Amino acid sequence: MADQTQSSLAGMTYDMGQIIVSHEDSVILRELAAKIADLSVRSVEHEHRDLWYRHNALEETRPLVFCDPENGWNEIITPRDLRCIGELAREWEMILRKEIFWGESMGDDRVTEACFTIPYIYSESSWGMKETKIGGFNGGSYVWDSPLKSYNEMHKLRFPEITVDYKATDDLVSTAKEIFGDVLDVRLKGNWWWTLGMTWTLVNIRGLQQIMYDVYDNPGGLHELMGFLRDGHLAKLLFLEDNNLLSLNNDGTYVGSGGFGWTYELPGEGFDRSKVRTVDLWGFSESQETVAWSPEMFAEFIFPYQMPIQERFGLNCYGCCEPLDKRWHIIEKIPRLRRVSVSPWADNEDMAEKLGDRYIFSLKPNPSYLAVPVMDEKFVRADLRKTLKAIRNCRIEIIMKDNHTIGNNPDNVVRWCRIAMEEANSV
Repeated sequence: MADQTQSSLAGMTYDMGQIIVSHEDSVILRELAAKIADLSVRSVEHEHRDLWYRHNALEETRPLVFCDPENGWNEIITPRDLRCIGELAREWEMILRKEIFWGESMGDDRVTEACFTIPYIYSESSWGMKETKIGGFNGGSYVWDSPLKSYNEMHKLRFPEITVDYKATDDLVSTAKEIFGDVLDVRLKGNWWWTLGMTWTLVNIRGLQQIMYDVYDNPGGLHELMGFLRDGHLAKLLFLEDNNLLSLNNDGTYVGSGGFGWTYELPGEGFDRSKVRTVDLWGFSESQETVAWSPEMFAEFIFPYQMPIQERFGLNCYGCCEPLDKRWHIIEKIPRLRRVSVSPWADNEDMAEKLGDRYIFSLKPNPSYLAVPVMDEKFVRADLRKTLKAIRNCRIEIIMKDNHTIGNNPDNVVRWCRIAMEEANSV
């Protein structure tokens, strides 16, 4: 099964040879689409949408709940559950069945919408060098050989270039409209990154261990590399803007490392529907790869290069799995920062005091609680109740994600959502 993590899905595209859907597969897809259309008109969808709008505006609401089990989806919807035969049809069937499970079974605050999103078909070149992965089969662990062995080879680096296949993209949209057009709203939506934090790219190019040495042995080289990555990311954003390839994310789009983009504060002032700008969007950065660094090292080598990117966006999200309590005095300088990730390894009470009602407290419970065949519901409830009591004065969302497994038990996510909703309603 395909990688269902948000980082992978954000860069999902298709090959031109995939744009084939048989009549038999189309019938199956239309049946599933019709279920989604029926789910989307329930009154609860309007209630959930209104909650996200109020929550993102920092109004006082109950804590919102969202569960994306990521690669746990492959244990909820298995290959034998897919009825389609063709490659593209099976990918679309997976998307539709996830939507139906969210709408019928999950029980969280995600809004079910009568739409089907199509990405651009494109290719993106490397940075002039590319890591070699070793291992990683069937979702397992891997190491990698980083290509930049010496900063003397910096001249070999290049900014990545995006090449869009507009003809294939149009064909893909046309195929989707032929199948879903009278049932779902087919939308072409550019989704060109998951994170703009750059340190994922940094460690792939230079090496996770090596950059820790560089801080002491070659700080000048590390600064030069981070400056190059910053300029490359800014060039990418400018290219996407100039070529009208950006899409608004002030709707049910997943933003940051959890949560949705519903807001009336975007797009920005002076918006022209013919051209989406970065200032019209939610932005997102994180730096999980530098979790072991001191705040001082992060402030010197990472944050100054992230800041020019974050400054371009209308609203910002920051953080993922890295604890931010020791870095908050740095992170809080981000302009228009709204959504802040509070990982399982952060000090919740400290973060509650720092965020207050001025930012969204994006709580990330430990995903390992769901990684067993039978979840300890009593423990999950007690842990969540204790946490919510400590942070009750914040603007809270409870986000379950980063699941590599759910113990091959789909009921774990359903039960977790039920517990989370019950506790959210009792705060």
